[in-house]
Amino acid sequence: MSARVALAALALAGCAPQQAPAPIAAPTGKALTTACEGRDGWSDSAPPAKIYGNTYYVGTCGIGALLIAAPDGLVLIDGATAEAAPGILANIRALGFDPKNIRYLLASHEHLDHVGGLKALLQDATGAAVLARHEAVATLSSGEPEAIDPQRGAIPPFAGVKVAREVKDGEALPIRDIGLTLHATPGHTPGSTSWTWKSCEAGDCRTIAYVDSLSAVSANDYRFSDHPDYVAMMRRTFAKVPTLPCDILITPHPGASNLFARLAGDAPLVDATGCRTYAAGAAKRLDDRLAKEAAAQ
Repeated sequence: MSARVALAALALAGCAPQQAPAPIAAPTGKALTTACEGRDGWSDSAPPAKIYGNTYYVGTCGIGALLIAAPDGLVLIDGATAEAAPGILANIRALGFDPKNIRYLLASHEHLDHVGGLKALLQDATGAAVLARHEAVATLSSGEPEAIDPQRGAIPPFAGVKVAREVKDGEALPIRDIGLTLHATPGHTPGSTSWTWKSCEAGDCRTIAYVDSLSAVSANDYRFSDHPDYVAMMRRTFAKVPTLPCDILITPHPGASNLFARLAGDAPLVDATGCRTYAAGAAKRLDDRLAKEAAAQ
């Protein structure tokens, strides 16, 4: 296929070829750590930083947003809050990328702090397609958490987005070379989703796992022990996460995976036990929560 034909095919598919970053060095993890010292608010602005290979941190001090420079266009996972959206766009531009080359907008879970910014500027500014699991579509579209969400009533609504297509558990997105794959990991919300993809640097390829929040957090009047089916679903997720390909663990709340310290070189970035340790910690916290509820009866 000629280069002209290939470009035309990409245009018809509604995406642009990967835009090469400007000849600038991505800010370091140490700069990100310094900028966010003592600041972890959902909308606290942070500089961008390279994570590994084709993957960049473009979120805030308290909420992750990841940019993947894929061969068939850019992918953004999570949009933080509406207030954070302008900063995310600025971070993408600071790395030398054009937000209009974002092909897909993806999400970890359907709460204000992670998807509130998808509509506010991000979807409108990029024209990118939002893809999501079926279980997340109703909330993403309406902005209202579902009745079975443990945090319903405790977390505010957000501006809904238009979901272009549903994606199923284990489905790989049609993006060449990186194997960007959806993994259903329900529990924190009904539509909680994790993503894995391949990232290479100097010939060394690693699998990045962006694993959703696993914490058993709820509204004040919610008791997990009153919802055994939901608890069983969470336990299935805890068993699944350690089986994911997981060289580099990243979480929607960066502190949950010690991300900034790892990017700064103060802890190993690559850790084959990361997903297993993360899931084990979440399982213990759920057990502690259930024990606390039982003691309060």
